[in-house]
Amino acid sequence: METVTSADGTEIAFSRAGSGPPLVLVHGATLDHRMWNLSGVRSTLAAEATVYAIDRRGRGESGDAAEYEPEREFDDIATVVDSIDDPVTLLGHSAGAFYTVEAALRSDDLAGLVLYEPAMPVNGYQIGTDETRAEIGSLLEAGETEGAYLLLLEEIAEWTPEEVDVVRSTPMWQEHVERYPTLLPKYAMIPEYEFDAERFATLTTPTLLLTGNENPHWGHETTEALDSALPNSRVVTFDGYGHAAMLTAPDRFTDEVLAFVRETH
Repeated sequence: METVTSADGTEIAFSRAGSGPPLVLVHGATLDHRMWNLSGVRSTLAAEATVYAIDRRGRGESGDAAEYEPEREFDDIATVVDSIDDPVTLLGHSAGAFYTVEAALRSDDLAGLVLYEPAMPVNGYQIGTDETRAEIGSLLEAGETEGAYLLLLEEIAEWTPEEVDVVRSTPMWQEHVERYPTLLPKYAMIPEYEFDAERFATLTTPTLLLTGNENPHWGHETTEALDSALPNSRVVTFDGYGHAAMLTAPDRFTDEVLAFVRETH
């Protein structure tokens, strides 16, 4: 793992592989850079691109700060992008896509932007319900950590059963379960955020918006809102797949991403 120092002094780690145009990958809320190894996604991308897979702060080998501010995550991603000499394609998934699109407003050297169902509240649309969050809290208090983590993936992130099964079948599953209570207060829920479409009107970077037609309702909302707000975007839908098609349809996912990288470089 290599590191860069973010604006607040936190060390942000990333793993580099492959050769070709730089492609920075930003994972979702409770995982780390290893999610891109599942289903062979990173190795396929690395055959045509130099892949920089980030550990977001508080996860993997990245550092952390005592207090959490979502803006620092925007800075973290922008710092990694700015450390690379060539124009970068920046790809984010779920909560990682939320931080990625905000980081894009802070980065001057982007060739392209790929956003897979950003987990960001738009137009008053809520991600998950208060009842589900309360149930997660009750399960954690009762020591039922795995049940609480599954509830997050199934009811808030709304992963399909097939997508959950891919992660549960890996050696890292138990590690993710055990660290979930620590991550939850700071990282595993979407922070307060006011979506302002006008802020994105000047983001002319070519943008590929990925979505699955089996995805959560909020995935449709955020994809449509960003497609309307961004001046240079298009949408690709994975028919028959959900919020994490990179796990269940890796060839389709990598084909779309690599075609976009070729197009924008």
